[in-house]
Amino acid sequence: MSEQQLSYSGYVCAPYLHNTESVKLKESWMSSDNIDALYFVTGTFSDESKPYFSDSTNHYLLGKFKDSQYIADDLCKHNQEKTSFTFNVKDELFQREVSGETNFVTVYYLEYGEYEEDLQEVASILLKREKIRIGGLGNMITFCTLPSKFTFPYSENIVIIEVASEKSHQSVKKYCEQSKRDVNRKGLTMTNLLSLSILEKLK
Repeated sequence: MSEQQLSYSGYVCAPYLHNTESVKLKESWMSSDNIDALYFVTGTFSDESKPYFSDSTNHYLLGKFKDSQYIADDLCKHNQEKTSFTFNVKDELFQREVSGETNFVTVYYLEYGEYEEDLQEVASILLKREKIRIGGLGNMITFCTLPSKFTFPYSENIVIIEVASEKSHQSVKKYCEQSKRDVNRKGLTMTNLLSLSILEKLK
């Protein structure tokens, strides 16, 4: 490993296709010290992001990891014809205790917002939403055996939100959408990329 490669914590989202590679990856992550939590989730892509990820599927393994280097190795080893996503958290906006279990993770991207004050604005808005357990900024890296037709242009401006709630996924999604609207009212353009509804905790 070269010294230039920086490592981050974050989230990994790999398609669960009920094939050999999916099963191997699941077993590997179940026993991995690098994976803090592992979930079986339903993924919903927004209309804005669908053209970039036309090979998307419905069911994914969602893992919270400590070290992105190991995740890259895992996804290269078990690469599939549907896209896998790594969301590296470069800047954790906040992490706090929230009652209830994590049941929703949603990923947004900022079309504009390179400045420190913009990011502070996003953080302050998300902090007001008491069900949001973790808010982070980072980048996205994809893995797939088939090249994508279009390059996603906002991979470096990713916003990741983890929500704990006892309410339905539909209700939590609306809750997150309200946060997005609050950000957009401030003149920033935050758009939904992917919503992940947790169906089962595997680890």
